[in-house]
Amino acid sequence: MNRLLYIILISILFFSCASRKDIIYFQDASNYASVATNLKPVSIEPNDILSIRIGALVPETALAYNIQTANTVGVSSTLDILKVQGYLVSPDKTIVLPILGEINTAGLSVKDLETKLKSELEKGGHLVNPSVAVRILNAKVTILGEVKSPGTYPFLEQSISIPQALGYAGDLTINGKRNDILLIRESEGKRTITHVDLTTADWMNNEQYQVHQNDILVVNPNDAKVKTAGYIGNASTILTIASLILSSIILITR
Repeated sequence: MNRLLYIILISILFFSCASRKDIIYFQDASNYASVATNLKPVSIEPNDILSIRIGALVPETALAYNIQTANTVGVSSTLDILKVQGYLVSPDKTIVLPILGEINTAGLSVKDLETKLKSELEKGGHLVNPSVAVRILNAKVTILGEVKSPGTYPFLEQSISIPQALGYAGDLTINGKRNDILLIRESEGKRTITHVDLTTADWMNNEQYQVHQNDILVVNPNDAKVKTAGYIGNASTILTIASLILSSIILITR
């Protein structure tokens, strides 16, 4: 009977375990030790909030082209104030600036918009040798599923990677399915769902490597987690099931 019990326990544990190849990140990293990066600029999208600062050699001449800072009641932080006073990109991908009026941002990256505004200011005779700085203030990524701290995380960098984003959420749990991370992205009026395999490094120069504003990452449970969730919750449950099986066998064989 003891032998039968051991067999049952070993079988249960075997089928609920994940193998090494399912756990280790970037297993073929040695094949990509030195690869040129090819990251594309992220496009400005509807509902982005932009900070746009216009300067000139004589600072006073650029004041009229900027939103004037005002005291905002009930706003808790400097970043929140900037968001309230920023430029919200409309559904048709336009913004409205002082004096310059409506500006179309369709298909433009942050750098492209800086270049476009500088050109508008110079060609229109508004400012001589102006400077333009643009940033997206409300970029965020939502991370769900088998990570230590699921949630929505803001970022101010122009570019972060999927590994960096997962780091915000405290990394995957041991039960996360590393070879099939879902990346849900809305861009240029289309929603796409792609799959990312963290056990290999061959995707790092693809478009999926770079997180875009409002991306969603979903980490599904691995097979071991799914199996244990179905009928085995923890070690005490395993022992209870094994005990019931053993008791049944004893009763039957008496």
